[in-house]
Order: sequence, then structure tokens, then C-alpha cells
Amino acid sequence: MVERSSKFLLIVVGSVCFMLILYQYVAPGVINLGSPHGYFAEEDDGDIFPTPDPHYVKKYFFPVRELERTVDFQIKGEDVIVFLHIQKTGGTTFGRHLVQNVRLEVPCDCRPGQKKCTCYRPNRKETWLFSRFSTGWSCGLHADWTELTNCVPGVLNKKESKQKNPRDAPVWVVEPITRRSRTETDGDPARGSRKFYYITLLRDPVSRYLSEWRHVQRGATWKTSLHMCDGRTPTPEELPSCYEGSDWSGCTLQQFMDCPYNLANNRQVRMLADLSLVGCYNMSTVPEKKRAQLLLESAKKNLRDMAFFGLTEYQRKTQFLFERSFRLRFIRPFMQYNSTRAAGVDLDNATVQRIEELNELDMELYDYARDLFQQRYQYTRQQERRLQRIKNHMQQGHLGPGLSLWPSARRPPGPDRGEERDDDGDEEEGGRTEEGAVGGGRLPTEDYMSQIINRW
Repeated sequence: MVERSSKFLLIVVGSVCFMLILYQYVAPGVINLGSPHGYFAEEDDGDIFPTPDPHYVKKYFFPVRELERTVDFQIKGEDVIVFLHIQKTGGTTFGRHLVQNVRLEVPCDCRPGQKKCTCYRPNRKETWLFSRFSTGWSCGLHADWTELTNCVPGVLNKKESKQKNPRDAPVWVVEPITRRSRTETDGDPARGSRKFYYITLLRDPVSRYLSEWRHVQRGATWKTSLHMCDGRTPTPEELPSCYEGSDWSGCTLQQFMDCPYNLANNRQVRMLADLSLVGCYNMSTVPEKKRAQLLLESAKKNLRDMAFFGLTEYQRKTQFLFERSFRLRFIRPFMQYNSTRAAGVDLDNATVQRIEELNELDMELYDYARDLFQQRYQYTRQQERRLQRIKNHMQQGHLGPGLSLWPSARRPPGPDRGEERDDDGDEEEGGRTEEGAVGGGRLPTEDYMSQIINRW
């Protein structure tokens, strides 16, 4: 009798646990039991984002128009978010956030066993997201800025034409494009003003380089990438291979660094620049020093003009800026992990210096991007708190009816909260995303657990 009662109790407890787990997946937008904050998306009164550092020293001057990033993204209209995924920057994790973790009227349909999700607009069966996990590698494996800006409009038009007229789908023709901003239209009068909002992630160059080496060492090649530029792929003479055989598995770090054709060198600059400016992969078109300068300036400009970019080392700030830029909310907060595959690599100073020399352009780009990122975060937080103070005063009856503010962390009326110091914005070494985002304690990254626990 006792044994039968124990079995019955075990079944009941197991059923309850199963229902709780099922509830997390079926209704994640209501509450996240795995988070100490609960993280109610629209109703959350807490502030999980770090306070800007009041002692941060700016390195570059950016006008206000470069710091303001709030786009009028029309998900029910014709607008499309285009994710430029650079290898080993944490893009796989961020890409999953876009298809699984954004609070939408009609969420993306992600089915078990399928690599791609269906991300339709709320009012019709057209995609609003161009990324690996929504449309696949439609413009080639890890397509860069040059490829995407020339490819995305035609690919989307072709796909949508097939859905409407399967037998009369037009043939896509690549036409050279000289300049793309963060709000380029596709130039199709029949479609109206469709805008493409380009976004990307960057990472500390040394950490990213080590992560790519470890990935290649395990057998990755990305040899199916097209590297399309000016309507053609590079010749074997323009882009030689670093290895013979099917892959480069087992290569040492020294071998990886010694290959002069290694696309891992300055990968972030190359993938963000307009390669048409330097004759694509033909190194004889422009002198080496001038080529490097043109690529760096082009990458800076394209990054600056993008609707949004994030940094792998600052997950919560990346989440904050994306939410404020597109007026979209994530269901669960981004997490910063403190372990990484690249972190286990022991390097001496000479090796680190060698990697920095091989990625000199990436080092300068990342320094520029990090300063712009921090200034944008600081500016957006300041504007949000200024509006919050106005709202608090109006709610107290000083100025009249309340303001409708979004997005801002809502706080109860009371003393001015806009002058609080950066006491809970501590940072620590390390941090990564699920893809292996940060290497070896190189950069200060944010420790959010103390902040969350204190506020909780």
C-alpha cells in the first residue's frame, strides 16, 4: 500500500514539474521563472540595465545625429531588418534572440528539427527579417556588406513574387550599388518605400581571431562562401587557399597566423567595408596602404550608418540599444557568460602582439566602434531619464497630465532618480555568448548578477 502511494505521489510531482517546464515554453512572455527578476516585458518596473559610467572618457567626437538611433520600423509595412553575421562575434546567439526572444504580435514560427524559422508580418505572409535563422544563407554563407546590399532586395522580391505568381517569378539580376545607408529602399516602384535596416555585432579582434582559429582547428572552413563582388566571385589567384585538402583541421596557431591569405585577418573591416572601392579581391588595383585606409574608412562609415550594432562584450547594453532603436522588446534578458573556448588559450605577450598586428585594421575599427557604442548608450540613458523626470513631475501634479513614454524603465513617483551614481555598474574580466564570444580576460565586461540581485 505504501509502495503504491509513493508511485502515485511521484507521478503527481512529475506531472507538476512537466507542466511548469511546458508553461515556460508556451507562455514565456508572461513571466520567466528562470530569472530572479521575473522580467515582465511591458509591466516590468525594474531596471536590469547598467548605469552609464560617469567617468567614461570619450575618444571620438560624434554629433547628436550619430548618437540618436530610433528608427521608424514598420513591421506591418515593407521594412526589413537585415542581420550581417560576422563569424565568431556571437552572431549565432543574437540571431536566435531575433527569432525566438522578441515579443511580437505574431511570433516567429520555430519548429523542432528545422534550421529556419518563419517570421511573417502580422498582417500578411511576408518576412520582416533577413537572417540565417529566418531566410537562411540566401546571399551566400556569411555574406558581407558588399554582398548583402547588392543581393537582399532582389532575393526578397524574387521570393515574394514566387509566393504570388509561382510560374511567372522574375529572374534576379545583380546591379552594382555604390552606397547604402541604414534606411535604403529597394528602388522598386511597385513595392513603395521598402527600407532595409542593417544590423551587426562586433567583437574584440584578438578574442575573435582566437575563436576563429579554434573553430577552424575543429574542421570549419566556410569554403562555400561566395565572396561576390562587382558581379563575380574572386579567382583562385585573387583568393588563394591556406590549406590543401578538405579542411584545415589540426592547424596550430602559428600556422594560422603565418598564412598571408587568411581571411581571418581584419575580417570585421573587410566584411563591413564596400569592397568595390578597392577593386574587390584584386590586390593590384590599389596600393596596399591606400587600400587599407579606404577599407577602414568605409567600414567605419557603414557601421556608423547602420540602424544598430552591438558588442559581444556588452550583452545587456546591446539588448538595451536594440530595444530602444527598433521599439521592440525581448522576452528574456541577454546573459553574459564568463567562460569561452578561446579563454583556455595561453598566450605570451609576443603572440598577442602578433595577432594585433595581423588585425591592425580591426583593432582600430573596434576601438572606434566601442567608443561610439558607449556614447550611444550613455546618450540614450540620459535622454530616457530626462523624460522620466518630466513624467514623474507631471504625475505629481507639477506640470499637468502625464507623458506617454516608450521605451523607459518605469519607476514609481518619488525623488529624482536621474542623478544616481554608477555604484552598481561594476565590470569584471571575461564574458561571452553561447557561441564563444569573449576570449581570455582581455576586455572589461559587465557583471550584471550583482546588479540584478541588489535590485531584486
